[in-house]
Amino acid sequence: MAAAEKRTFSLPSEQARYIDKLVRSGTYATSSEVIRAGLRALQERDAAVERWLREEVVPVTAKMQANPESAISIDDVFNGIRRLHAQQLKGDSDT
Repeated sequence: MAAAEKRTFSLPSEQARYIDKLVRSGTYATSSEVIRAGLRALQERDAAVERWLREEVVPVTAKMQANPESAISIDDVFNGIRRLHAQQLKGDSDT
């Protein structure tokens, strides 16, 4: 592991209790391990969002900018959402 830097943080009581619970249960040996695991998960999530933006959102945006007439109008989008919602409501009432 890289050299550790000591930090001091304030947490809401609920989060502090959760960390303590994880350590007491043996899931983690120390509160520092809990924080490191949480930060790793946050880094992984951020990397996944960055990948999604780069690999999926940017290409679609570029395609739409190059050919705006291929876009679906906002009215069509909302009408489709309203139809789907109405179908779901109808399905819920049938049960």
